Amino acid sequence: MPEDTDELTRTELGRELNRDTTDLSSVLGDAYRGELDRETTWRSRLDQTTTWSVTIMAAILTWAFSSPDNPHYVILVGVIAVGMFLWIEARRYRNYDVYRSRVRLFQQNVLANALDPSTGVEHADWRTELGDDYRRPTLKITIFEAVSNRLRRIYFALLSVLCLSWLFRVTAFMPGESLPDAASIGTVPGAVVLAAVGAFYGVLLVIILWPHEREAKEEFRKTEAGEWKDGE
Repeated sequence: MPEDTDELTRTELGRELNRDTTDLSSVLGDAYRGELDRETTWRSRLDQTTTWSVTIMAAILTWAFSSPDNPHYVILVGVIAVGMFLWIEARRYRNYDVYRSRVRLFQQNVLANALDPSTGVEHADWRTELGDDYRRPTLKITIFEAVSNRLRRIYFALLSVLCLSWLFRVTAFMPGESLPDAASIGTVPGAVVLAAVGAFYGVLLVIILWPHEREAKEEFRKTEAGEWKDGE
């Protein structure tokens, strides 16, 4: 019987908190601060990945242009390295989005409503949505959307710098050769190298421009009228 009583107490604890507005407000406040801290932690992990990408880029470009004898393909190795960091950051972004979406639920339906009760809550079933997410945490966005987001925000710019640097390195340091000949790597013809590089960047453009509905919750974006809107 004592075990049954303890089990019943644990089961009813949340229900009792739900009936007491003061205790529930305190618990929600602690939960919001916890989710905000976890969101900040994952945000810093995204920044760390970007920092490593920029650092590696700087080191590779410095070495590649330090001497005409250094092989040009080291810049393409940098492209592969930055692409790997893009994949890592996209996976981290999916985790970051989980906590960001919870924080936005709190902000839209608790904080905003407390400051301006006249407009009501943004989502009528926000407590059910948040409760389900706590019971069964799930990733909110696909890896495709995560990669697309990180490409648009920073990585396509980084990869474009590497591509332009590679083209400049190949043409400027070998003025007497045609582009296909200068782009060759060992026994691999330059035409094959150029085709591979072009295909890679073509895939990146497809990922960026491919039309799809945004699944990520509440990001600032510009509307067609040119105004910033929180709802991407």
